[in-house]
Amino acid sequence: MVTRTAGRQHGPVKRLVSPAELGEMLKPFVFLDYFDSSTKAEMRFSMHPHSGLATTTVLLEGEVEYEDTTGASGIMPAGGVEWMNAGGGVWHDGRARGDGPVRGYQLWVALPPELELDAPLSQYLSANEVPRTGPARVILGRYGNVESPVPAPPGINYLLVRLSAGEQWQYTPPAGHTVAWLSIQHGALRIADEVISSELVVFGDSEDVLAFTADEDSEFVLGSAVAHPHNLVLGYYSVHTSSEALRAGETRIKEIGAQLRRRGRIG
Repeated sequence: MVTRTAGRQHGPVKRLVSPAELGEMLKPFVFLDYFDSSTKAEMRFSMHPHSGLATTTVLLEGEVEYEDTTGASGIMPAGGVEWMNAGGGVWHDGRARGDGPVRGYQLWVALPPELELDAPLSQYLSANEVPRTGPARVILGRYGNVESPVPAPPGINYLLVRLSAGEQWQYTPPAGHTVAWLSIQHGALRIADEVISSELVVFGDSEDVLAFTADEDSEFVLGSAVAHPHNLVLGYYSVHTSSEALRAGETRIKEIGAQLRRRGRIG
C-alpha cells in the first residue's frame, strides 16, 4: 500500500478522492464520495452540471429518485447503478426516497480526448442487471469471464465485493492495470499484516495480485485501470484534458443551465 486515508466528512458525504489531491495519483479515477444518510443530514443532490467525465453511482442501500438532461428519470433501487457519461455537458440530480437509510458511492472517471466532448449518455441498471463473478459484482469493465453492460472506456475495472467473516479473495489485475485502490466503509479487511477499515487505500504501481481476508463481514469497492496519460484540466464540476476542451464543456453547461432557468428548474 502506498497511502491510505479516512477521507473528509461533509454532512452525509465522505470525500475520499478529489481531482486536486489523490485524483492525480489514481487517474482515470479522479473523485470518489461515499454517502450515508445515517448522519441524519438531508440526502439531496440538487440539479448540477458535469462535462468531460463519467460518473458512476452505486446504491448500496435505500432508494434514490433521479433525473438528467438526457431525458432519463426514475427511481434507482438498492443494488442499482447509474452510469452518466457527461461528455460535452449534462445536468443531473438525485434525492433519497423514503425514511430508511440510503448508502452508496459516486465515482468520477476522467474521459480520453476522443470521448470528453461527445454527446452525453446515461444508463441505469437494476441489481439483477449487474453481472457477478464469485463475491464480486462487475460495475465497470471486465473481470474473469464477466463483463459489465456499461459502455465505459476500455482499461477500467470497478467492482463491488462482499465477503463473509474469514473469507479470502484474490484480485488479479488485467494486463496493463497499474493503478489500483480500494475503499471499505463496512467491515474490516486484512491485507498481508495490515488491517483496513473505514478508509481508502492506494496500492503500488504494479500488476501484482491483491489478496484479502475479511476479519468480519465486509463490503468494499475496488478499482483498477490503465493509467490515464493525459493532464487533468479542472473546472468546478468538469475534468478535461485541455483548456480548449474545458472551455467547450463549460460553454455547453451554461447553455443547458440557461434552458433550465427558463423552465424554472434551477434558480
